[in-house]
Amino acid sequence: MRKKAGCLLAALLAAALLVGCGGRDGSGSSLGEQDGASSQQAQGAQQVVFTDALGYEVRLDSWQRVVSLYGSFAEAWTLAGGSLAGATSDAVEERGLALGEDVAIVGSVKVPGFEEILAAEPDFVMLSADIAAQAELHGALTDAGVPHAYYRVDTFEDYRAMMEQFCAMTGRQDLYEQNAAAVGRQIEAVRAAVAGQPQPTVLLLRAFATGAKAKGADQLAGAILADLGAENLVEQHQSLLEDLSMEEILAADPDVVLVVTMGSDEEQALAYLEEHFESNPAWAGLSAVQSGRYLLLPKEMFHYKPNARWGESYAYLAEILYPDLAGEIG
Repeated sequence: MRKKAGCLLAALLAAALLVGCGGRDGSGSSLGEQDGASSQQAQGAQQVVFTDALGYEVRLDSWQRVVSLYGSFAEAWTLAGGSLAGATSDAVEERGLALGEDVAIVGSVKVPGFEEILAAEPDFVMLSADIAAQAELHGALTDAGVPHAYYRVDTFEDYRAMMEQFCAMTGRQDLYEQNAAAVGRQIEAVRAAVAGQPQPTVLLLRAFATGAKAKGADQLAGAILADLGAENLVEQHQSLLEDLSMEEILAADPDVVLVVTMGSDEEQALAYLEEHFESNPAWAGLSAVQSGRYLLLPKEMFHYKPNARWGESYAYLAEILYPDLAGEIG
């Protein structure tokens, strides 16, 4: 699992403001980079300066009216004690946030509404670095004079760094302790419980209505599996990333097969698996199927970012991988 090369930016004297900057070994930053980044207080006004996940320098003087174009970032901001002026529809439909009537819905994750964003009069807009339609908004937001930053959260360390920054901005260190630091300790306890155990082999599938793909550590569940010592089949059989060969799966005979669905129609995704894999009589002979470890993972914990539930996600997978240790995990 890629480790975060973290850093804390300079503390604001009056506000004790810290801005987190997260990186990944030589590959750039998820949240911000250390080089040239700083936080400062000028003429009594707070200003935060950092480099975002796409390499843009961000300068913030205020974060009273925040618009988030990604539901998990909206949730993280509220977990840090912040309030929202606007959010995309997934904040309600997928995260279940109770936004209130005064919070504008500014389109969807993949089709954000630029006019709706401007109408919310934001002083800070959060965007996802991984969504093309959001990346394309950089020029328009810059021209409109709207401060904004791109974030990427793939691992718990990315989330922890985001919460470090957000809680420093809101001045709520108590919420950082509750929703990030305590979660980190829970994860460390799970890691310690499974340390040194034999490595189970795992096939991780992302299923959708028209197909299925094997996934590695670039998927949320895959990153946790790697951190817990599991051996993902795609590491041994790179061809599975392109072609889910039944023959190759049967020959590898994984100890565990896990499924994460994407898209709005989970039933169709599972129907695809039934038609193309489960209907093969040999599928029932897999060790994972025989042992009851061919499992569908909860979408809210392994497709959407779990945020304050990262610890639960670790414990959930650890109990699947190491069932004999279930009583020591949690």
